[in-house]
Amino acid sequence: MNIDVVTIILAAGKSTRMKSALPKTLHPIAGRPMLGHVLDAVGGNKAASTVLVIGPDMDNVAAYAKNITPGLTIAIQQSQRGTGDAVKAALPQITASSGVALVIFGDTPLVRAETLTSMVDACTPDTPIVVLGFEAADPAAYGRLVLDAKGALAAIVELKDATAKQRAITLCNGGAMAIRLEHLEKLLGQLTDKNRAGEYYLTDVPAFARAAGLGCTVVTAPEADIQGVNSRADLAAVEAEMQNRLRTRAMASGVTLSDPNTIYLSADTIIGPDVTIGQNVVIGPGVKIASGVTIKPFSHLEGGIIAEGAQIGPFARIRPGSDIGRDVHIGNFVETKKAKVEEGAKINHLTYIGDARVGARANIGAGTITCNYDGFNKHFTDIGAGAFIGSNSSLVAPVKIGDGAYTGSGSVITKDVSPDALAVERSKQFEKQGWAASFRAKFLNQKKGSN
Repeated sequence: MNIDVVTIILAAGKSTRMKSALPKTLHPIAGRPMLGHVLDAVGGNKAASTVLVIGPDMDNVAAYAKNITPGLTIAIQQSQRGTGDAVKAALPQITASSGVALVIFGDTPLVRAETLTSMVDACTPDTPIVVLGFEAADPAAYGRLVLDAKGALAAIVELKDATAKQRAITLCNGGAMAIRLEHLEKLLGQLTDKNRAGEYYLTDVPAFARAAGLGCTVVTAPEADIQGVNSRADLAAVEAEMQNRLRTRAMASGVTLSDPNTIYLSADTIIGPDVTIGQNVVIGPGVKIASGVTIKPFSHLEGGIIAEGAQIGPFARIRPGSDIGRDVHIGNFVETKKAKVEEGAKINHLTYIGDARVGARANIGAGTITCNYDGFNKHFTDIGAGAFIGSNSSLVAPVKIGDGAYTGSGSVITKDVSPDALAVERSKQFEKQGWAASFRAKFLNQKKGSN
């Protein structure tokens, strides 16, 4: 792309219809705020600069966007008076005098970078206005794109203003618009608020452009790509479409999904080839899965690294900071957090490993927990290579279990254990012969006496 592109993202919308205190564009889709998906698409378009238009008191939106896109500038739309007013608010942040202004919405997380590129490419000096359109299965309340006899865009007509003939049109307005910078300020200056809502509509720009003899055209995209989010129901619909995309991409790259519709991925999930993921698995943000891994059903992973050949689950929970090594076995009802589990180690049953290292080929018995929290601070447990931790052991951090050491089942380990040693900590077992029979007889006699 040899021209300057200034992308203007409109993100001043509140969450009024979503009934939420969180700004609309920060609601997550596939584990990432929907604005993050839009910024990704903009990044793929290699915009020369990006202006984010937000409302007052939306510092959290600004902070998130700047973290994702260094160099992004912020414009404040002081009062929400329509899309045209929002673009006007961005004008002071635009320094380029030629090129293309690409206006998109921050609540359309399914928009693709290639669609934006097509719009920019179509926005030429001869056709300085490009509108994104789609063929609607059900036009409902969408604005209609009216074409002239030559197929050029004549106007955008809102449903309430459309004639019966125009309402029959299925080509609808997708919201995004590309405008040559040479014409942007003048066209925005022609917008008026003489309408029922008292707002400045960006959709009036094509009509003013045509009146000035400027060419207007339409670039189309699939309807699913330009779904907006105005309600919780919209959020769920967009999430479903995003999950379908992520699953399709994963399977195309060599991943087996046992029941795709029950598997949830995140936008940043990285999965190698020959991975098998069972039913009802949820993969949250920050997960990297190497080749040959098996994730068994009903497991939940977030913020972890899984090395080649590891087996996870079923019913396992991998929490942030987990580094699961090659050929490690993490079994049913095992939870790891901020733990490095080295090659070949096995943690197969009913165990919590947090703030810890588990050495290569160590075996952790069922019911083991690392007691890492003292009520104020977290402490580290170090389990050496080849160590054997007996079932139902409690390792009270900070503590170190040496290479090859054993702990007896049911032990509470509070001191370091030397390499190759056996540590046992439990009270001595003793018996009272006949005690159980006497106990039962006592209470049976009491029960008879009370009848």
